[in-house]
Amino acid sequence: MAKLVQQSVKSLWKFSTCLLRVSSYSTKPETLVSLFLPNKDEGSKPLTSSPKDALYSRLIYLTRSKESVESVISILDKWVSEENPIKYEDLQIIVKQFRDCRRYEHAFQIFEWIKKSKNFDISPGDLAVELDLVSKAHGLEAVETYFTSIPDDLRTYKVYGALLNCYADARVLKKAEDTMQKLKELGYTGTVAYNVMMTLYAKLGYLEKLQSLMLEMEDKGISGDVFSYNILLNAYASVPNVTEMEKVLMKMEADPLLVDWSSYTIAAKGYLKAGDIEKANKSLKKCEQSRKGKREELAIDMLITLYTSLGKKDDVYRIWNKYKKKVKHHNSSYHCMIRGLEKLDDLDGAEKIFAEWETNRVHFDIRIPNLLISAYCKKGHMEKAISIIEQLGESGKHPNGSTWNRLALGYCVQNDMEKAVETMKKAILASKPGWKPHFHSLVSCVKYLQSKGDTQGEEELKDLLRVRGLCSKEVERGIDKYIEIGNRKSEALNETDLEETCSQ
Repeated sequence: MAKLVQQSVKSLWKFSTCLLRVSSYSTKPETLVSLFLPNKDEGSKPLTSSPKDALYSRLIYLTRSKESVESVISILDKWVSEENPIKYEDLQIIVKQFRDCRRYEHAFQIFEWIKKSKNFDISPGDLAVELDLVSKAHGLEAVETYFTSIPDDLRTYKVYGALLNCYADARVLKKAEDTMQKLKELGYTGTVAYNVMMTLYAKLGYLEKLQSLMLEMEDKGISGDVFSYNILLNAYASVPNVTEMEKVLMKMEADPLLVDWSSYTIAAKGYLKAGDIEKANKSLKKCEQSRKGKREELAIDMLITLYTSLGKKDDVYRIWNKYKKKVKHHNSSYHCMIRGLEKLDDLDGAEKIFAEWETNRVHFDIRIPNLLISAYCKKGHMEKAISIIEQLGESGKHPNGSTWNRLALGYCVQNDMEKAVETMKKAILASKPGWKPHFHSLVSCVKYLQSKGDTQGEEELKDLLRVRGLCSKEVERGIDKYIEIGNRKSEALNETDLEETCSQ
């Protein structure tokens, strides 16, 4: 039981941090910017009327390659050349659709076209959105360059709000504080801006500054919201400082508007880290009672994850059976359930949930079969892992780099190095930008080839890595150093390495 809790705390902390980002606009860098976009209902509904719908259709199916980014402007030029009408409000909605899909470069190009056309007046709110897009597409240095190009009379609190988000997201404390001071001088002291700064202090571990900012809000009569208090609650839970965490929670419970289900999951996380299983369990019961409303599916996922961390398999199944009709088409819930049951050493149960996912799934998600593949590899069930990969191929789905990476690591643990090397090659060939091979399994493959005197095989493996930009000089030096040091006990391959790959 204690071992399960210890193993779960690290992954739970990552999940909980993700929860806070999702559940609180105060922790999303684009929050202030989103206030200047069309309202949520307008921006999220499909564009159904012509010609707006036709323009959206032309733009939305573009790929993310550099060539297609350049074609955003050409498509808009062609649209106008065909004498089609175009409204600025329609372009705003399309920008929001692109941002929702994280297609920041495409959205940025729409603003580039707007400025090039000179047919529309860009407002400070539009500039704030564009500043946010510059940050996401080109980085902080480009943001500062763009900001200096904005005329002084257009640098309103909206633009400074977007700049604050950029600095907070990049964790540049001094510049964020300076920008917050500028917002105060402009007379904008809203809750959202304070939430952004509180989140930054929490990320950096500056608890005293976080407390001071909350007191400043109270002194100025600025009402904190549920997100403000959740940030403070999470900061105490992270330490953990149970006494202060409970004080904040009591204050929140005194006002129904200041507490929701996520507050209780944060408290449960704090209790879990402090080792108080009983209080963590009580917090989860309160979460269950207040889980209704927005983001209910996320609440269910958190309950599954936290009950797993507490080692309460019966409660994991109870939550699943009670609410699975609500989440049966949500891949994230299957992910939480399969991962949870695997942690609870219930592989048979994980297989059954996987079968349910195959029956009910709406969208394919390679991460879910990858979870079961990892579970099989941990247990040494390599044939079962291979069977899932074969089923993927038969159904027209393609294993990704992480799929083969997990299998290669399984072979390493089983000391079947011939298969490990071949599978590692498949992982590299199937990889996409941003993917990295598991370091221990990669080193084990290289060391095996060296032990055989297979210089050609070693170079072939490294060449595959180089072609995909995965074998920099630093990586090669790291591999050589690892092999030179030898198999120290702390670096030996074991089930912990398989556990680490689950997050890839």
